[in-house]
Amino acid sequence: MRLHNYFRSSASFRVRIALELKGLGYEYIPVHIARGDHKKEPYAALSADTLVPLLEVDGEKLSQSMAIIEYLDEKHPEPALLPPDAVGRAKVRALAQSIACEIHPLNNLRVLKYLVRELKVDEEAKNTWYRHWCREGLEAFERQLEQLPASTYCYGSTPTLADCCLVPQIFNARRFNVNLEGLPRTMAAFDACMALPAFHKAQPSACPDNEA
Repeated sequence: MRLHNYFRSSASFRVRIALELKGLGYEYIPVHIARGDHKKEPYAALSADTLVPLLEVDGEKLSQSMAIIEYLDEKHPEPALLPPDAVGRAKVRALAQSIACEIHPLNNLRVLKYLVRELKVDEEAKNTWYRHWCREGLEAFERQLEQLPASTYCYGSTPTLADCCLVPQIFNARRFNVNLEGLPRTMAAFDACMALPAFHKAQPSACPDNEA
């Protein structure tokens, strides 16, 4: 397997976590999206949406982090990243999508660049935008967790797809100094994840293209 990704991309981070949790080896291919390399050859010829991550496996090219993680879960079912029951799977997917579909798109790098370059928003206003939408999304995430039984991770006693999404979002939130107070269930799940080697191995600072 070859994973085209960027150390700071939260979508890439999600997939790296899933690969580490499942103990799957892969070739790390860096794509510097902050520099715009995802829009240039040779990567642009591989990726139809010119986004990261992209997983090359068994002669196929798979895009979109959520689809990649579910593919990995189907092909390599242990340890499972989704519960065995339909309701449990729906709950976990809802948590994951609250981050991947609600928080992340508003604070994606290309959105932040558009705010600055096209709309002429200054740095502080851009960061205020990020903090607002991230905090609002995490508060909604916390309310969802409050409706679930107490658990070590987001859902249950083992990490799931939801945790694969949560951890990168908290990393990014800290980069932008988002207020993380008053999110006890969310941060407890994050801390539990970060006690596991798989999450440490997948984090940006452990990536070969990491920039201090």
